[in-house]
Amino acid sequence: MSLMMSIRRKPRDEVLSRYGRVREACRHGAESWRQNASVAADRIAPAAQRTRDVAADRIMDARSWSAPRIDSAARYVEGGLAPRVSSFLTDMAGRVEPPKPSHRGRNITLMMLAAMAAVGVAGAIMTKRSSMQSLMDDTTKSEHETPVRSEANSHVHTP
Repeated sequence: MSLMMSIRRKPRDEVLSRYGRVREACRHGAESWRQNASVAADRIAPAAQRTRDVAADRIMDARSWSAPRIDSAARYVEGGLAPRVSSFLTDMAGRVEPPKPSHRGRNITLMMLAAMAAVGVAGAIMTKRSSMQSLMDDTTKSEHETPVRSEANSHVHTP
């Protein structure tokens, strides 16, 4: 048995009439849905309004009940809880903070360096003073001595 497809076309009038019937059915269905939705909305509208009013009343009741409690909680936090929490946190910060590093080793090193620099400066001053003193002594000695003239070559000699 072989399956064969029909390649015969349907008459155009028949296709258009089927399309027209489908379109008409859709139009009729949409109109029916609109009417039913309108009826449902009319029936539900009063119940929805009552529900809206009841919900608004309940929300106002909840707000009037909660407002004094929120105010009381705010006063408790501000006056009683906050100072205790602040004190606790300050105390914990003091416990957690690491100890200050000791600079004892660095201070000793700096003092030794300063002492060595002072000794170096003092040595340089004493060396300079000593050289100046020896220069002064040489100058003083040469002024007290009288020069002797050698007649052989006319040079001045000190005895």
